[in-house]
Amino acid sequence: MSFATETKKELCSIATTDVESLRAELYAMLLLSRSFTQDSIVFKTENKYSADRFVSLCTMLFSPIIEYKKPLTKAAKIYTVTLIDSSDCKRIFDFYGHDEHALSMRVNRANIVDSKSERAFIRGVFLACGSVTDPDKGYHLELCVVHKNLCNDIACVIHDIEDCDITVKMLSRNGSYICYIKDSEQITDLLTFMGATNSAMTVMGAKALKQVRNAANRRVNSEVANLQKVAGASAAQIKAINKLKKQGKFNALSPELKEVAQLRLGYPELSLRDMGQMLEPPISRSGVNHRLTKLIQLSQEDD
Repeated sequence: MSFATETKKELCSIATTDVESLRAELYAMLLLSRSFTQDSIVFKTENKYSADRFVSLCTMLFSPIIEYKKPLTKAAKIYTVTLIDSSDCKRIFDFYGHDEHALSMRVNRANIVDSKSERAFIRGVFLACGSVTDPDKGYHLELCVVHKNLCNDIACVIHDIEDCDITVKMLSRNGSYICYIKDSEQITDLLTFMGATNSAMTVMGAKALKQVRNAANRRVNSEVANLQKVAGASAAQIKAINKLKKQGKFNALSPELKEVAQLRLGYPELSLRDMGQMLEPPISRSGVNHRLTKLIQLSQEDD
């Protein structure tokens, strides 16, 4: 089951006896139906939970005569809910205060009477046309709406949520209009507001895990880079020391230079700081670096 389907399943499990909330949720789903007129109401979706929720809300609030067609095969993914009596369609259409002569479908804010119904309305929008990406793959929540003005209205409703600071962006895609959010915190806020708290926690958990992984990767990359740097410098130092031996200069070195040279040959993997701690008496990292640099310079004098 996809993350989006899990989210819709969670939202559809929300039970409430608040009539205004139930009406607002159904209203959102009606606005985003395949057909919502005084003569025809047809709701289509690929999500079983959304279809069942639509049937439940319609039956609970208006008791219309419903035809519910479920896909007969896995290939046929569409669930279709049709109100077959035109008088039921007109009764519901009129109840929500819509005008059959309106030029385009718009949100009638009179049907969103308080914060509870606002929450339910946005939940209904998501159930009807929403999707959200698995947070392990990325952060993206979108609402796909056929009508431009309706898409604008929905974006405004989300923007006006008092408890959240959500920036909804819009684009046109394949003849439809998309409201989308790509910020993980805003997606979490919207899921929580709608009532999908488990899904919101999943997004937060995935983000926290990514942050830990990224921090670990940065630390490992830094350590690898440091090891590569030490290995490169050590190779150059050992090459210089061996060159001094071939030139017959090694035995003429000062005790301090000879001591650090022998230590480097014996422990090519050691950092300068660790080498300094092994000398007697111990010296600083910069002191070891100075001696090794001197060895390299001496090896290059006859080049």
